[in-house]
Amino acid sequence: MRMRLKQELFLQASITMLENDIPSTITIVRTISDVKNILKLWRNDNLNVGLVPTMGALHEGHFSLIKKSLSLSDRTIVTLFVNPKQFGRNEDFDKYPANELSDIKALENLSVDIIFAPSTEEMYPSGNITNISLPDIGDLLEGEFRPDFFTGVATIVCKLFMIASPDLAFFGEKDYQQLIIIEKMAQDLNIPVEIVGCPIIRSKDGLALSSRNVYLSDNERLVAPLLYKVLNEILDNVRNGEQLIKILNNAKIKLLDSGFTKIDYLKICDDKNLKELGNFSPNARILGAAWLGNTRLIDNIGVN
Repeated sequence: MRMRLKQELFLQASITMLENDIPSTITIVRTISDVKNILKLWRNDNLNVGLVPTMGALHEGHFSLIKKSLSLSDRTIVTLFVNPKQFGRNEDFDKYPANELSDIKALENLSVDIIFAPSTEEMYPSGNITNISLPDIGDLLEGEFRPDFFTGVATIVCKLFMIASPDLAFFGEKDYQQLIIIEKMAQDLNIPVEIVGCPIIRSKDGLALSSRNVYLSDNERLVAPLLYKVLNEILDNVRNGEQLIKILNNAKIKLLDSGFTKIDYLKICDDKNLKELGNFSPNARILGAAWLGNTRLIDNIGVN
């Protein structure tokens, strides 16, 4: 057992949720005050803290972040919170595929120290009006198609940073724009946390793992890996000196001809500020978002 202090063990046992079917070995914290009380004990023991924010519906991509935190941190906090602020009108908040009990059971064997699973009211009490926005970088790419999305992301992540005071925080590169925005937010607000970007975890056929992949039909699931394949073809063609506009147009046509129903964007951008590039650069990221039936897929690859 990783807990070394009797006092810490007692406190964690006192707040472990004894709900039906939830493993008794899992420490589930529902309130901000309880998180802070445990953190005081950790800090008194000079332990460093890793934070892995999630919205649940956990998969191997999330587990890779958690394992990275466990390898680099003395204590690891995993959050399970479906953040309503990052869902726009007509998006899937009400049907987002999170299952708290399933997620908790999946975490049982990973030896995380705390699962922080607050209610919406705990995170956004009545009268809460403060939001954090990152204009310009938050308005590009995803921001163009999901207005206010990154305001919701930045706000909840900043709140989690204030609550958990982590030394390290772990985010996947699949949501590359989110990673860049969180890095920028922490820098601008002088939040003393190291943001650790972790590689995309993919299925054997190349599809980036995502909680929303469960929405795909069997036939759509067969087509879905094409987005990753097309991103790599864009990179190969750019390196071969082909015209960028032509490459991107051909890539869009290929996706649409293969069953994708709508392309939100396919772009080559600077990997730091996400401005679209007109010419090939070694410091670039190729990013795409496309619809397959009613499911929106995003993916990206680095140029280096």
